[in-house]
Amino acid sequence: MNTADLDHFRRLIHQRLSDLAAQSAAGQDAQSVVELDQQAVGRLSRMDALQNQAMAKAQQVRRDAEVHRLQAALVRMDEDEFGYCEDCGDEIARGRLELDLAASKCVSCAAG
Repeated sequence: MNTADLDHFRRLIHQRLSDLAAQSAAGQDAQSVVELDQQAVGRLSRMDALQNQAMAKAQQVRRDAEVHRLQAALVRMDEDEFGYCEDCGDEIARGRLELDLAASKCVSCAAG
């Protein structure tokens, strides 16, 4: 992988990390503690609020996992290992990296 390709993927990774940080900031309110005052809202409204809170927390877990994978991809870039399969050492197809910036395995190894 040449320097221009690495710069391209580094920019994409940093942009994605920025997007994830913005999404996390926007989702903080949805993860807050749900008020359980029966006088303020009905039972179904509270159940909806609890379900929305659970979904917001699950989305945050997925965002955190993606951030971790993208940060690992940046480390692989610094170690000149980005774009190469961690199992077999073959080059990972550019199309695969475009779809999954944090891909660490070629299609063959990922398939098992």
